[in-house]
Amino acid sequence: MTPPDKTLDKTLDQWLAYCEQLHPKAIDLGLERVKAVAQRLGLAFACPIITVAGTNGKGSTCAMLEAILLQAGYRTGLFTSPHLVHFEERCRIRGEMVDATDLIAAFDRVERARGQNGDEISLTYFEFTTLAILQLLAESGLDVVILEVGLGGRLDAVNLLDTDCAVITSIDLDHMEFLGNDRESIGREKAGIMRAGKPVIVSDPMPPQSIVEHAAQVGADLWRFGHDFNFSGDKQQWGWAGRGRRYAGLAYPALRGANQLVNAAGVLAALTALRDRLPITAQAVRNGLSMVALPGRFQIVPGQPTLVLDVAHNPHSVAALAENLDAMGFYPCTHAVFGAMADKDLAPMLVRVSPLIDKWYFTDLPTARAASAESLKSRWAALQTRNDVSASTWQSPEQALQAAVKAATPADRIVVFGSFYTVGGILKDGVPRLVAPHLAG
Repeated sequence: MTPPDKTLDKTLDQWLAYCEQLHPKAIDLGLERVKAVAQRLGLAFACPIITVAGTNGKGSTCAMLEAILLQAGYRTGLFTSPHLVHFEERCRIRGEMVDATDLIAAFDRVERARGQNGDEISLTYFEFTTLAILQLLAESGLDVVILEVGLGGRLDAVNLLDTDCAVITSIDLDHMEFLGNDRESIGREKAGIMRAGKPVIVSDPMPPQSIVEHAAQVGADLWRFGHDFNFSGDKQQWGWAGRGRRYAGLAYPALRGANQLVNAAGVLAALTALRDRLPITAQAVRNGLSMVALPGRFQIVPGQPTLVLDVAHNPHSVAALAENLDAMGFYPCTHAVFGAMADKDLAPMLVRVSPLIDKWYFTDLPTARAASAESLKSRWAALQTRNDVSASTWQSPEQALQAAVKAATPADRIVVFGSFYTVGGILKDGVPRLVAPHLAG
């Protein structure tokens, strides 16, 4: 297969399309191939690495780490996945989204290394793009790098690098075809990011025993929520206490949601564990938590009706979304735009949030992995016990949202959830500002 012509007029989209065709499998977990290409690249970091794994809360944890470290004056690098709209969202350097031109140059270097001396190594889309972003980060003169695991941990491409501090967020059932059918199996895969003698922050209040056992087996320095660190307080003011350090009088993080204090507690534990290498002031913590932003995580968009965007896509995150929606108070009618992958555990997701939803707008998504809108509607109907609820199907999240806005009154609420593709479909033209037709003109 011929790579994109390496001239200045070739685009990032052309490189991404090329990467999608390089390997027979979309997901092929394992580190042998990606390590071999990394060695050819001479990939190495001279700064501390923080690696974040887990089922839910990874994105929020990474965003809070970045925000606090930036406020402390550090030159940060951040790699996250997937993206909502633009691929460039996956890489941030010193708080700014990377430029496509820099990514294209990094893609070219990976391609040359992949085919070095005619000995071509096959890489998946995620492996190729991860190597390109890591190479870009390694060349950027950074003080600290934050890496979000894409899938699992032990065999994820990010795990080719030895972390200086591992963070494991909440563990729940997701990607079971790759990671196992229970929390213990999934926890064991996440635990693979631990390293001997290095701190591992476990912010799940009830972690699988496999995580605790693996920390002991490899000799990692285990920091457990409720044992080595904890928080107290509420949305008005909260405090944190850990090994040899306390923070008091903290404002609630700028990210919404009842689960954010658990994520923030893990973040402060990680920064405390690394304080000898990355000293942080209390003011940097306060400023960072007050300024952190992350699109699509219980994001409430200004306008009428109220619009909530959330990438919740598994039973645990949908349960958190339901709690957050319930805490918002009364709305005459709640409309839901929902699109999801076919391999998700849909029944508990739909059952948990259904009592809060009055009108459903099921949508197709632009990926072969997605369940069709009609399939989602059928699954929902089979579980439905209410007779005061309506449902319709749409070809895209944008069309579904337009229908919801048209049907809603200014006092209503619309929630968009189920997948990064669902929320990304709404955000691709910028953050929407809604005014119900009843108020327009």
